[in-house]
Amino acid sequence: MNFAFSEEQEELREAVRRFLADKSPESEVRRLMATPEGYDVGVWRQMAEELGLQSLLIPEELGGAGFGFVELVIVLEEMGAALLCAPFLSSAVLATSALLTTGDDEAKARWLPGIASGETIASLAFTEDAGRWDLDAVQLAAVPARRGGGSGGHGRDAAGWMLQGHKSYVLDGCLATLLLVVARTEDGLGLFAVQGDAPGLVRSRLSTMDQTRKQARLELTGTPAQLVGVAGQAGPGIVKTLQLAAVALAAEQVGGAQHCLDSAVAYAKSRIQFGRSIGSFQAIKHKCADLLLEVESARSAAYYAGWAAAEDSDELPLVASLAKSYCSEAYFRAAAENIQIHGGIGFTWEHDAHLYFKRAKSSELLFGDPVSHREALAQYIGI
Repeated sequence: MNFAFSEEQEELREAVRRFLADKSPESEVRRLMATPEGYDVGVWRQMAEELGLQSLLIPEELGGAGFGFVELVIVLEEMGAALLCAPFLSSAVLATSALLTTGDDEAKARWLPGIASGETIASLAFTEDAGRWDLDAVQLAAVPARRGGGSGGHGRDAAGWMLQGHKSYVLDGCLATLLLVVARTEDGLGLFAVQGDAPGLVRSRLSTMDQTRKQARLELTGTPAQLVGVAGQAGPGIVKTLQLAAVALAAEQVGGAQHCLDSAVAYAKSRIQFGRSIGSFQAIKHKCADLLLEVESARSAAYYAGWAAAEDSDELPLVASLAKSYCSEAYFRAAAENIQIHGGIGFTWEHDAHLYFKRAKSSELLFGDPVSHREALAQYIGI
């Protein structure tokens, strides 16, 4: 195992870091999180056209850059540090992975080029009101659409299927022009493509703790949908998609945790109390040292999981849960300790420490909380 990145990968990191320093300063994060859309269209276009970020996972023959998960880990780590407001996780990671794991070449050829260019913003609609990330929790129903409304025919209209039910906590659900909806058919789970302007689809924004990442509730009432892959056989692909998403989010959490550590150390050096910097006090030293250990351990877990994802390793289910559980808790503790070291000012609206705290807490629950992932780990290793 070699965690050293190549020269090209380090150049990618530096390019993304410079780009985000210019396009995602704290002032811009605060401006965008207050808008209904939650992202800047011009910046999104630059990300696609100048850096090709939306196309990292997409094969070259489908309009993508043809890179792998290691490069994605690098990019997401920088995005997490900058608290980027953009539908990257939903479109370039979740929806893209869902399409790539289906084995449906027609669907991939139809939608992946648009995602790669940034013209299509896609998202995966999986969870419902209970907020559970396991397959048994999916209740939204998909039924074949009959021609002419007859009860005896087996024909289907152009859309093929109709969806009935709801989805909640859908990342960028109000923004997406393409929704990949997980629904239950008579034969099992299926993945269905729904256009953002489809009839019978009502989208409403949710009020969430983390204002930098938009979420939505979807109501689908006889909404036409197109089947992606094979009806009743979407389960394994969805499971793998969620494992890949957990790895991607772990990398983002590492970037956020590192920012919190850097912010805490910088403040501890500059804040003078009793005639000396507070960083010289043993209690603060211990906090920072403990944070350093946790952040570096989280980075190792995320990098290993990224390698496993890139190699399509059999270890992916295990290391995805390990990385997600550890990085979630490391990020939350780093964000909380950053506020503690800053003292009263860290709790104020004017300081960005609380923005990272809210992102850390929200990310801790996204794609399953640490408890659920530790339970999955125990099952994988037979405890």
